[in-house]
Amino acid sequence: MEQCFFEQLKSQPVWLILLVSLGCFKLLRFLYSVLNWVYVNFLRPAKNLKKYGSWALVTGPTDGIGKAFAFQFARKGLNLVLVGRNPDKLREVSESIQAKYGKTQIKSVVVDFSGDLDEGVVRIKEAIDGLDIGVLVNNVGLSYPYARYFHEVDDKLLADLIKINVEGTTKVTQAVLPGMLQRKRGAIVNIGSGAAIVIPSDPLYAVYAATKAYIDQLSRCLYVEYKKSGIDVQCQVPLYVATKMASIRRSSFFVPSTDGYARAALRWIGYEPRCTPYWPHTLLWALLYSLPEWVVDAWRLRFCLGIRKRGQLKDSRKKE
Repeated sequence: MEQCFFEQLKSQPVWLILLVSLGCFKLLRFLYSVLNWVYVNFLRPAKNLKKYGSWALVTGPTDGIGKAFAFQFARKGLNLVLVGRNPDKLREVSESIQAKYGKTQIKSVVVDFSGDLDEGVVRIKEAIDGLDIGVLVNNVGLSYPYARYFHEVDDKLLADLIKINVEGTTKVTQAVLPGMLQRKRGAIVNIGSGAAIVIPSDPLYAVYAATKAYIDQLSRCLYVEYKKSGIDVQCQVPLYVATKMASIRRSSFFVPSTDGYARAALRWIGYEPRCTPYWPHTLLWALLYSLPEWVVDAWRLRFCLGIRKRGQLKDSRKKE
């Protein structure tokens, strides 16, 4: 019977055999992708973050994703260096974490990323001197107050976007990296955005999206540069999360709470150089990737124009 099958196969045209083979290959590739997706999202064990070091440094930890990261690291038994601009909020977060996880040591460093950044980096270096910083999360970031055309971005907002999102992440990484190199271990997590990676464009948020594209490329290059030095560099790409920056108050299946996102995020640290930790976001990414770019562009422009209109109305009411 087997011999008969091969004889029938030989009698078929070469183009048909190649077509069937190609179809089988694509089917196997698809099945592998599905199985791999299931494994990395639900079955793959998280790494022991303490192996990187006993301390984690988080920028922008007083609200949103950064605050959730700080609580999750404390839950895992890591000590914390919290870097933010508001001393009162830093103290409030520190007290909340220590009330819940009493053994956690916490150092707070006041840095205004839109101000004298060089002086702030000096304070960070002084605070981490002698500490075993194993994980760095560059979370601090700035977006537009609401959507606007590029020519409507004022000089202050433009400068702050570049200074906080680009220069801030770059200089904090430069401050922490030498210690990791000396210890030959560490993990750097840079928070990117779906605005720069998942969708082909983010009209009316052009500068914000561009700064996050920088974060993605920086992360990938550092991943290649330092992988053999025992340092894992990763860009995490969240889509919408229920935060003040996103102006979303309630979480849902496709929009996680900050705590839900951070829990997922910790499971991915130390693996791929780019990832979307919250698995429902990967479904949206796949959907958007399957659509023609002009369709996504048109939808995004219409969506952002609606945000711009609401923002302008809100501003006009304030002036009245």
